[in-house]
Amino acid sequence: MSYRIYVILLLLVFSLNVTANQLIGSIAELQDAGVLLVDKQGKTVVSLQAERAFIPASTTKLVTAWLALNHWGEDHHFKTDFYLDDATNTLWVKGGGDPFLVSEELVILASNLKQLGLQNIDAIGLDVTLFQPDLKVPGASATNNPYDAVPTAIAANFNTIAIKKVAAKIVSAETQTPLTPFAEGLARQQQLSKRTLRINTGASSHNAERYFAELLAAVLRQQGVIVAEQIVWGKVPPQTAYYRHSNSKTLAEIIRPMMTYSTNFIASQLVLMLSAEYYQRPANFADVERYMEAILQEKFNWQRVSLKEGAGLSRENKLSPKQLVQLLEAFRPWKYLLPEVAPGIYAKSGTLNKVSTLAGYAVDSNQQWNAFALMMQQSVSLWRRNQIASEIMLLLHEQTKNN
Repeated sequence: MSYRIYVILLLLVFSLNVTANQLIGSIAELQDAGVLLVDKQGKTVVSLQAERAFIPASTTKLVTAWLALNHWGEDHHFKTDFYLDDATNTLWVKGGGDPFLVSEELVILASNLKQLGLQNIDAIGLDVTLFQPDLKVPGASATNNPYDAVPTAIAANFNTIAIKKVAAKIVSAETQTPLTPFAEGLARQQQLSKRTLRINTGASSHNAERYFAELLAAVLRQQGVIVAEQIVWGKVPPQTAYYRHSNSKTLAEIIRPMMTYSTNFIASQLVLMLSAEYYQRPANFADVERYMEAILQEKFNWQRVSLKEGAGLSRENKLSPKQLVQLLEAFRPWKYLLPEVAPGIYAKSGTLNKVSTLAGYAVDSNQQWNAFALMMQQSVSLWRRNQIASEIMLLLHEQTKNN
């Protein structure tokens, strides 16, 4: 359905007569709700409990995305350094927190290492000192679901593994990802059918790091490099880097899927890297909280803000509709990174138990992007949230027509 046809249908459905008061009434019927809609000129169009603090859920990722884009810029590429210790013939990897070291990226870096002359190694060494070990994301659960993957200084495939069973045999569910011994061992602990199952690598960062090393070894072997089985942990030797890998994805290209698929792992990696860089010490969530609140208070003069982490998992996170709209005004240069959740509505949703949020932009008939935030402390379907956003867009069309 085209955008124009959709708008025409909306006008017919709502009888060409949606007012701000009617929209507020519609939202108020949901109980325990707050909303703020501001037009492109900064004028308040709709406001209900706009300064009340709500649990933002995954709309927290808007804050994380702004922090990252504002600090590094959308064209930033994350780096991972490799060192070759000639004395022990160990290839060391210094984890830089890159959240997008997927299998395809490992193939690229393995090919580059091969072209540099790497022929055989006796061990893979991991320097993971950028993050504190065994980090627990505030609000995360201890499940094997991908959205509960632990953050680590070095990670493959978002610290998740895709597996399936074919003819009683466990295989990788991704053609680009070899099945490693750790992945196979983890798979045998699961109840597998022929369907694909994606799980995280577990609560221990040591397991996630081991999986990265095994997968790196596998793709290096595909390139013809002879790799022994040994994996060691420590600090890289004091020598010049052998190879610096720059991820082929830009920060903007990483944030877009984080918004579309609400990837908690990417959001956690970003805020941990930001805090580690800011405080110059191993990343931890106490520093994340301190960093996020300090920067937001400095940039927006927010006197009351509570953010324990950057993915939106913690129920102790608190933001108001007004704060989210202020953030969205600053986010305008990167508004194109938000998914179109309904025709003319570009937004990020958030859902926890009895928490439903939606924040982004409604595009009016003059193609102006108008910032809004909808926050509710109750369970409201995403369909209903998108419907309210569409009513917001309709109200903007009405106002544009009458002005």
